[in-house]
Amino acid sequence: MVLNIKNIINSKRWDYFILVIRCLLAYIFFQYGYSKLTGGQFGLKEVELNTPIKDLSLFRISWYLFDHQPFKFIVGLSQIICALLLMINRTVILGAFMFLPIVATILIIDISFMSPQFAYAFLWRLSIYILLDILILIHYKGKMLTIWKAIWDNKTIKYKHSIWGFILIPVFAIILEFAIALPKAIVHFFIDLL
Repeated sequence: MVLNIKNIINSKRWDYFILVIRCLLAYIFFQYGYSKLTGGQFGLKEVELNTPIKDLSLFRISWYLFDHQPFKFIVGLSQIICALLLMINRTVILGAFMFLPIVATILIIDISFMSPQFAYAFLWRLSIYILLDILILIHYKGKMLTIWKAIWDNKTIKYKHSIWGFILIPVFAIILEFAIALPKAIVHFFIDLL
């Protein structure tokens, strides 16, 4: 019996397996996102708040820092949005792409601040989630190729510019940066006058 990968990937069972992966990743992200929004994740207990910082683990210190807003809200909301995108057929590719930087950041944080035993466990678990997410992207490779072609084929700027136009771009970028700060400076100027 010869195992034909192409037949497996193009089968109804594979499609069902991808749906199971989508549900798993969506459930995990929704659960963690909801937990962040409702105060179930991050923060310290009262006893830990009264403990000198030198006596706390890096993990506990990181959870204290991550408990601050708007960080906790943005991460939680991002995870919930990603979960919803993974569950909707029209947005599954967007959800799968959104999943990667979020879970990669979580992985880096976990291996940086957790104890070695927990860090290894989460390294393994999150690496498997990344692999599963990549399987989703591979499953939708036909749509991905369409997106890739739309991004890279014959993309040019709308108008032709002279060489001096390109040389002056950094100067105009710096002027634009100052222009962005100008309204704030004007407001502070008038506040200081009062």
